[in-house]
Amino acid sequence: MSPRARSVLSAVLIVLACLLAPLGALSGWAMYGIGDSGRYEATVAPLASDSDVREAIASAVTDGILREVHVGAPLQKPVNHFVRDAVRSFTQTPAFRTAWQAVNRAAHDAVMRALHSDREEAVTIDLAPVAERVKSQLTVEHMPLANRIPVEHTEITVLPPEDLNQLRKGFHVLEFAGFWLPATAAVLAVTGILVAVCRRRAVLATGLGTALGAALLGVAIAVGRRLTLADLPADVSPSAAGAVYDALTGTLRLVSWLLLALGVVVASTALLTAAYGPRPPRKPPRTSRHKSEPDGTSPGPTAQVRARQPSGPPRRHDPLRWGHEHARQAHSKR
Repeated sequence: MSPRARSVLSAVLIVLACLLAPLGALSGWAMYGIGDSGRYEATVAPLASDSDVREAIASAVTDGILREVHVGAPLQKPVNHFVRDAVRSFTQTPAFRTAWQAVNRAAHDAVMRALHSDREEAVTIDLAPVAERVKSQLTVEHMPLANRIPVEHTEITVLPPEDLNQLRKGFHVLEFAGFWLPATAAVLAVTGILVAVCRRRAVLATGLGTALGAALLGVAIAVGRRLTLADLPADVSPSAAGAVYDALTGTLRLVSWLLLALGVVVASTALLTAAYGPRPPRKPPRTSRHKSEPDGTSPGPTAQVRARQPSGPPRRHDPLRWGHEHARQAHSKR
């Protein structure tokens, strides 16, 4: 394979890997974070201590109780005030946290059943466990008519039916891709680096692409939060819904930050090794050479000596001059 073809193939593989990395994080979050019942309960359990969530639950339970309680006009206002205070105080007790876990477990099971079925109906959770505990507390406190409080039909809609079909399709795709997308992204990245002509440059591109994909994932989470809070029913508290959204997407935000940090570290390592790594050996400087002979070989020593001899016509042998020089040399020896 030519170097140009290797460079093109490496670039394509690295781009695909960087695109699949955030999608793999999203699908893994859907499969292992939301789809797993134990992890979901551990995620939403701290919400029982959130003030916005407690206030929303207290308002829903109070309104459900007061709709079923009919008292005379003189007692209506103090009864309403007493019930609201009792519900708010109950949301700060360990019994409420127990009821909160039971409600969320039931809600998660209902949502999972709805996502894996074809029924087009709203998904609701029943607040009867919370209302039942409030009724028991009011009875202990000797509130009048507390034993007449019905608690069978206190429900909150979790998913409206018009949103269920689209959510079901998306969840099936993410659930199927929960394992294959991250594995495919890793294989494509490694293959792209190995195929590249300049592997250091390929590692740099992979790190920068991973960081960019993680940043886009974080932006998508923020945009999803804004869209979710902008399309809430009138009876749902935006602050409570925001707290629930933040809790559910906490793991996904953490993964996006980890991917961003990983990409920055990989890119920085590639840059540092390029700047401070071992350099290739330098070529020896070229020395001036005599021109080659017509046959392509370098001139030998005889030719160099011959080249230093003065040019001109050759000397002729003079016997008379030779005799004078010989006599001078003999006289000098004496």
